[in-house]
Amino acid sequence: MRVGIITGSGTYALAGLQVSARQTVATAWGETEVTEGSLAGVDVLHISRHGEGHVRLSNHVTHQANIWAMKELGADAVIGLSACGAVDPTVELGSLIVFDDLHFLANRLPGGEVCSFHLHPGAPDRGHWVYDSPYSEPLRRALVEGAAAAGLPVRDRGCYGHVDGPRFNTRAEIAALAACGVTAVSQTGGPETVLCGEAELPFALIGFATDYANGVADEATPMETLVELLGRSAESFGAVIAGALPLLAAAEVPGPLGSVLRFE
Repeated sequence: MRVGIITGSGTYALAGLQVSARQTVATAWGETEVTEGSLAGVDVLHISRHGEGHVRLSNHVTHQANIWAMKELGADAVIGLSACGAVDPTVELGSLIVFDDLHFLANRLPGGEVCSFHLHPGAPDRGHWVYDSPYSEPLRRALVEGAAAAGLPVRDRGCYGHVDGPRFNTRAEIAALAACGVTAVSQTGGPETVLCGEAELPFALIGFATDYANGVADEATPMETLVELLGRSAESFGAVIAGALPLLAAAEVPGPLGSVLRFE
């Protein structure tokens, strides 16, 4: 099995990855940097969505290029890691959430374009992604079990809320998301979920709570706490991935999530 891993804020490299190659992959949506290697005995493709030094803010991330490069290089499944703001006040800061639902009504990329690979009328691969849950259950189970084996606090299930960056959200915006049942938010997971679905790549998303979103707690999370937890997130994510990858390698390769209703 070959697993794609997309890391985010605070995690710019994968701890323990034995690097075999680094390459620039050219796609119809631009170029992206991919690191290939082995981690816990499993072939891994790694993309840092923001890049070392966080050179790309959320509005600069080239989601279509990233997901297409994973597909082109033979990923059987993709895992996204994301630092998150907790919307549910019962989420403990510094804990993990393995999401099972998505709130992404806008379905837009950072530049305002529709979030899709199907951009041209009549394209032979055009279609509608049809599914029950947007996240792969075998991948989710491996992440939950990997976190538990590492002794890390993890919530099994939750609704991921995609919000547009790079600014953080107002109290009113967060209150509206809370009313919809959103558990935690960040600024990159929506497009990755949708594009993996269209590309028929099984996908799972795990979040690490670094702060409470605006208005969730009586007092705002101090910036020092957010920065400290961002630093801790890399270690937690590394432990989860190290535990989850062998579980995935020992299981059947997960099939595509749902179906794409095509017209040719």
